[in-house]
Amino acid sequence: MNAPFSASAGMSMLPHPYLLFLGDTEQAGFAKTAFGLRDWAADKCVGELRLTDATVSTGLTAMSPAEARSRGARAMVIGVANQGGVIPPAWRASLVEALEAGLDLIAGMHMRLADLPEVAAAAKRLGRRLHDVRVPPANIPVASGRKRSGKRLLTVGTDCALGKKYTALALAGAFAERGIDVDFRATGQTGIMISGGGIPMDAVVSDFEAGAAEILSPDAAPDHWDVIEGQGSLIHPAYAAVSLGLLHGSQPDVFVVCHEPGRTHMLGTAGYRLLPVQEIVDLTIALGRRTNPSIRCGGFSFNTSALDADAAEDLMARESERLGLPVADPVRGGPAFDALVASCLA
Repeated sequence: MNAPFSASAGMSMLPHPYLLFLGDTEQAGFAKTAFGLRDWAADKCVGELRLTDATVSTGLTAMSPAEARSRGARAMVIGVANQGGVIPPAWRASLVEALEAGLDLIAGMHMRLADLPEVAAAAKRLGRRLHDVRVPPANIPVASGRKRSGKRLLTVGTDCALGKKYTALALAGAFAERGIDVDFRATGQTGIMISGGGIPMDAVVSDFEAGAAEILSPDAAPDHWDVIEGQGSLIHPAYAAVSLGLLHGSQPDVFVVCHEPGRTHMLGTAGYRLLPVQEIVDLTIALGRRTNPSIRCGGFSFNTSALDADAAEDLMARESERLGLPVADPVRGGPAFDALVASCLA
């Protein structure tokens, strides 16, 4: 392993098991932190707390903070990554309730828990801890552009919240199963909570974005792989900046394009349509060549959760033939995913 951000500095210090707080969120894409923890750290999740019947659900048992505490929970995690990373006033009574029930609070929002007067006062009064994950390390350098040793894979997307983290985790796991020296590099709050380390790239000042990506994935042995979690999309009108900084700084040898079939418009941004996956390939190569002239596409990761198994298999097979590269759903796995792994490693 070649990890500059050790688990001892990350998730192992976060108190768990967790109660997942979903607030009043009605779009599943904004609850990706909760879904990510459910899917990749299920042993650390005891239940969920929703404020309304319309709120997105993870399918975990609904319970109050007091009930969660009685079942062993030690913290409540804000399982939402909404636009702007804000903690709205309607949530704050529930946060205080969790503190009063004996739970710490964990958040990956831009708005920090300690900056909420009623939450900070309750935590101080009750002796509870507030854990803000979306805080980058100090003294990040400006990128040098220097080519680093080792191999790197970056997941990129046609939009936000459609599988870049899941794909990176699945690929890193598949590499490890094949005996390859590999690290998953987390670049968002959920990935950091799952893996125990990383840098929240969207909290880094723009001038230092590529520099943060460089220190996240340092020099390594020639046969070592860093599988880097992507953020945003190069075509997103709000979040393209973090995507480009991550692309330039990570200098990927291989990238995988992540896409959700059936999604037509960009999440949270009315009027902007997604581009075809081939255009994302072309754009990523054009921009990525600036820091790695040898960059190539290893294939495509499709989030087919809205399709049944037969429809998903048929779609991915047809798209693979059309695009000339493997298309797979890493959650479904199978031969298509094996082909994607082989293509990335080729």
